[in-house]
Amino acid sequence: MIFESDEIIALSAGAANCLDGTWPDRVCRQPTRAELHVYRAPMPISATARGRALVYAGGGYLQLVHDKEGVEIARWLNSQGIDAYVLLHRLPGQRNGQGNDPSSAWPFDIALQDGLRALDHLATLPPLPLLHVGLSSGGHLAGVMSCQHHAVQGCGVLIAYAPVNANHRDYKAPVGKPDFPPPEKQAFYNAWPIGLAAEPQGLPTMPIFLAYALHDAIVPIEHALNFIRSARDAGLQLDAHIFNDAPHGFALRELGGSQQAWPTLALDWIARRLATANP
Repeated sequence: MIFESDEIIALSAGAANCLDGTWPDRVCRQPTRAELHVYRAPMPISATARGRALVYAGGGYLQLVHDKEGVEIARWLNSQGIDAYVLLHRLPGQRNGQGNDPSSAWPFDIALQDGLRALDHLATLPPLPLLHVGLSSGGHLAGVMSCQHHAVQGCGVLIAYAPVNANHRDYKAPVGKPDFPPPEKQAFYNAWPIGLAAEPQGLPTMPIFLAYALHDAIVPIEHALNFIRSARDAGLQLDAHIFNDAPHGFALRELGGSQQAWPTLALDWIARRLATANP
């Protein structure tokens, strides 16, 4: 069964985005405009949602893993009475075909720009508590968004197996790791390391939930350990969960090991955030 969005909101100019592949493994390989795909919680007519979530799918800033880390997360949040807005953002350094220059590419901070467009849209809606929820590279973007000074402020940020800080040129793990292509992608990681006390622009202004895989070869655990140390030193509110058995990209699918507990832990944290939030 394909879960179609209730609404698609264009946040920028450009052709509508196309998804590649078939449900439940569709991806967006070349986003052409910023969009919000809206999944509303099923509620009685007289009731309103408990909150909203901006959902950021991963894909290494090279594509967007739309179904696994976008739609499935949105539907999971819907089951808890939360309206979910999956952001399809443009990708740093990807050719954009604008003007007469075939080499024209999106700038290094295009994902942040599109995230701010999403917040601008949410500012036009009746206020509800807001969560930022991101997996893999989408978790990095969720972290970036949780550091922005905007009229719409979140009540928490949930980050799972995300390269939040140890891709920065000065903090790489493993040491000596080469820069990521394209250069704009590496520039975004350099500009926005999340959860490092030495880089205060990347310290979230809201409570944080982390879920990581101890033996992740794609996103080393140093990302989470750096975040935990900085949270302690900077007095941040952080709940961190590290799972021995988890593979990279476990999301809501690969729950056969100790990581089977993470959705329950996350929902408990979300409930506490919503209970104390001011919209």
